[in-house]
Amino acid sequence: MLKSDGMRYNMNIRYEIRRKEHLFRQVPWKGEEQEALKAPFSNYLTEIAPGLKALIASLGEHYEYVSALSTDSRGFMVRVSKHAKSVNGRTMTTERGTVIRVMRGGLYSEYAFNEFDPLEAIGKAGEIRAALDRQLALMDACGVDIYKTGPLEDEPLELFAEMETGTLPEETDFDELIRQLTEVSKAASGAGEHVIDCHVVAQSTHISKLFLTKNRDLRQSYVYSEASVMPIGAKDGRNEMAFSGISGRKGPELFEELPALVERNVRKVGEMLDAKRVEPGEYEIITTPGVSGLIAHEAFGHGVEMDMFVKGRALGADYIGKRVGSDLVTMHEGAACAVNVTSYAFDDEGTLAGDVTEIDRGILKNGICDALAAKRLGTAPTGNGKRENFEHKVYTRMTNTLFDSGSSSLDEMIASISHGYLLDGSQSGMEDPKHWGIQCMVQRGYEIVDGKLSGKVVAPVCLTGYVPDLLGSISMVSTDREVFGNGGCGKGHKEWVKVADGGPYLKARARLG
Repeated sequence: MLKSDGMRYNMNIRYEIRRKEHLFRQVPWKGEEQEALKAPFSNYLTEIAPGLKALIASLGEHYEYVSALSTDSRGFMVRVSKHAKSVNGRTMTTERGTVIRVMRGGLYSEYAFNEFDPLEAIGKAGEIRAALDRQLALMDACGVDIYKTGPLEDEPLELFAEMETGTLPEETDFDELIRQLTEVSKAASGAGEHVIDCHVVAQSTHISKLFLTKNRDLRQSYVYSEASVMPIGAKDGRNEMAFSGISGRKGPELFEELPALVERNVRKVGEMLDAKRVEPGEYEIITTPGVSGLIAHEAFGHGVEMDMFVKGRALGADYIGKRVGSDLVTMHEGAACAVNVTSYAFDDEGTLAGDVTEIDRGILKNGICDALAAKRLGTAPTGNGKRENFEHKVYTRMTNTLFDSGSSSLDEMIASISHGYLLDGSQSGMEDPKHWGIQCMVQRGYEIVDGKLSGKVVAPVCLTGYVPDLLGSISMVSTDREVFGNGGCGKGHKEWVKVADGGPYLKARARLG
């Protein structure tokens, strides 16, 4: 918690007392060693904060609850292949703007805008009030069912979090980065007999967010990066692409790890070019950590997003306190349960990051919830209220979704299977929260016969099933665990946000096709 006398909270759970004039500066103090680089909080957000507080005070005379979320995020995406190179000065999370949320008479409404002049705060308040009053009047008179919800919690809280990073996206030398990525692409393109090209994608974003209410002042700044190596192969009229990536709450220094992916991905695309189709049926399977993460995301992702409970659209609401998996299944969800691309200090409603145990030894314990849905359900928010950007509404969304580790080794798991497959390479997935059906597309499967890998590869593989049956069949869980943050997640067909997921190796039974 940050007090006005200059107490700084950082994500390493370490407190430091600094002079107030240094609060927003990235400089060492006399007599002290240089600290690790921290992502500096936005100067723009610092400058507009006083005006936003005045705006909130003015609107507070007319509404029962007022909040402001302001974002100033800068990022880039670089793509390199054999035939093309491009630099895009935006990523999925690049944005600058503010959204005002108000409540009166149990009805919530929002107003978003880009630039803001602190000197015109009072005039802006009048403009916003007129627009919001029109919205609220229309909502009140529309004659449809409306969820009337009381004011959100607004107990006093101040926080300032600048998270550590190695480098900053805004200081990247793009000529040098393109050179590095081109070398990776060339190395992959020339490494395999049938590799015809290799796409390399790298992106990095510096996020700063400011959340204000009458009693809250929360500020955070962090950098996340991700990159992928995708060799493309062709053989006998067949084309295949293998891909894997790296991610983390790190700066562009992360991209130095890309060369290590080349040999592995080139080998995988060669295997896929010679792969056969799997004979449809039910098999014993082992999932690699990436595929385990895909299952975690799809099985207990949208199905336990509690804004879906409000609407009666998720079967998970009927299973709280009931068994949904074997005793070996424990699952965590939250921005604070891992460190990756979506590990923030607070969500887009000013709720501090959480670590929710969704499943405890097979029993479904909790869902995840944004603040408004939590208010309507009479429960506590979990720090999962996320917007695609400031112009979009808040939904309950996933952050880090992970299976816990177990006590088995991969060798023991393989040795225990008479006939089945080791599934590797997550591709995409779908879930039906209403009926708990799941479908996961996996890049390839390695056949296991009599406790050994046979050398046969099948690709691609579609895993389907009923979530409690799939999780209930888990019989072994490995000791290791990984987290992957190269994907995004849509709610319905839109509302894309960054997510991360992962886990250990899992042994289960599933239908493959």
